[in-house]
Amino acid sequence: MTDTHSQGEDQVAVLGTGIMGSAMARNLLKAGLRTTVWDRSPAATAPLSAAGALVAASPADAVRNVPVVITMLPTADVVESVIFGEGVAEAFAPHAAWAQMGTIGIGETTRIAGHLAKVRPDVMYIDAPVSGSKGPAETGQLLILASGPAEARQPLSRAFSVIGRNTVWLGQAGQGSRLKLVVNAYMSILIEGVAEAVELAGRLGIDTDRLAEAIQGGPLDAPIADAKLHKIERGDYAPEFPLQWALKDVDLAIEAADGSTLPLLAALSRQWHAAVDAGHGRQDVSAARLALDDRH
Repeated sequence: MTDTHSQGEDQVAVLGTGIMGSAMARNLLKAGLRTTVWDRSPAATAPLSAAGALVAASPADAVRNVPVVITMLPTADVVESVIFGEGVAEAFAPHAAWAQMGTIGIGETTRIAGHLAKVRPDVMYIDAPVSGSKGPAETGQLLILASGPAEARQPLSRAFSVIGRNTVWLGQAGQGSRLKLVVNAYMSILIEGVAEAVELAGRLGIDTDRLAEAIQGGPLDAPIADAKLHKIERGDYAPEFPLQWALKDVDLAIEAADGSTLPLLAALSRQWHAAVDAGHGRQDVSAARLALDDRH
């Protein structure tokens, strides 16, 4: 793609168009924002091109002269490779706002922010992981846990209002990642609890729909637990939040605890590593259920 951008508040670049990034890009397009996308896989950007996005040949091309950049990449290593290894840092527009929205870890977030400050001190780095999976991403109902310079709030406000139901600003960069790991630790424990409750119900001869009926509407009813219970009941493990990425977040949380004993998360990590090793990593996190049943 040639450099045809002109700066304007209605322009956004999205680097990484997997399940979450593609949903964000679609909502930005629907809201009328001029959206440029890039992904290593052409198959990931082709549907977005058909929806009206500009597809960049490289990540550096994607961000050139664009005031707001969103990255939704899976790991810190990938983020660093793309930003500092493929010319993106140099190509950022002057005083651009870069919202790093993947969950990559606390130490990693701090390291990347420090590296950026050395090579492009004018660029605003916003640590802004999101809470929510495929469904909320598609409907623009993500919770954005943002942290970074106050000056970034205004240029990011329109894009964030399109992709999220609410943005919580938490102070300096890194605070968003801290809260995100806590939230995902809580979520992961809930989902493993659902998986094991379904397994126990089966062993005791209780239908899953009876379990759902007993919980629904009561104090134990949580929306995500209910959603995953029904996915398990249907045998639907199409990825909304892939198990391998949920496990990545669990391991990041354990690492961030810095030696503190988190026995339940440690056991959950071992169980989910076994599930991923058994071939369930690309399935939805609810596929934790499959690792409990030798028939699968």
